[in-house]
Amino acid sequence: MSVINELIRTEANGTLSFGNYSLAAKSKVEDFEHEGDLYKVKTFKEITKLERNGMFVYESVPGTAVTEFAVTDTTVTFKVEGFEDAQITVQLEDDCEYEIYEDGVGVGGMKTNMSGKLSLSVELNEGKEVEVKIVRK
Repeated sequence: MSVINELIRTEANGTLSFGNYSLAAKSKVEDFEHEGDLYKVKTFKEITKLERNGMFVYESVPGTAVTEFAVTDTTVTFKVEGFEDAQITVQLEDDCEYEIYEDGVGVGGMKTNMSGKLSLSVELNEGKEVEVKIVRK
C-alpha cells in the first residue's frame, strides 16, 4: 500500500481510500461524492481527517493513508499505513461496546463515549499496512 495521491478515491469494491501522510503541507478535497454522501478529507504528515456530510468520521495523529474503509451497521474495517504509530479516532454509535482487531488479532474491547467516539493506538511502520476491524458487541 502507499499514500493516496488523489487524497480520496472510491475503490472497485465500493470502499473508500484516503490520506497522504507524506505531504509536508495540508491538502484537502471537499465535496467528494460516494454513495450519495459528500466527503471531505484533510491530510498531511501531522493529521488525516475524514468527514461525511459535515460530520466527523475518522482522524489520525500523525497522518495516515487508509484503504478499503467500509462501515456497516455493526462493523468498521480499514487498512492503515503511516510512518510511525498513530492515535486513531473513529465515529461510532454512542455508548456502545466494541471489540477491536488488528491484523486479525483481538486487542481488546472498548466502549464509546457519549459522543460515539472511539480512540485506539495502532503500531505502524512505513511500508507495512495494518488491517483494523472494529465490531459492535
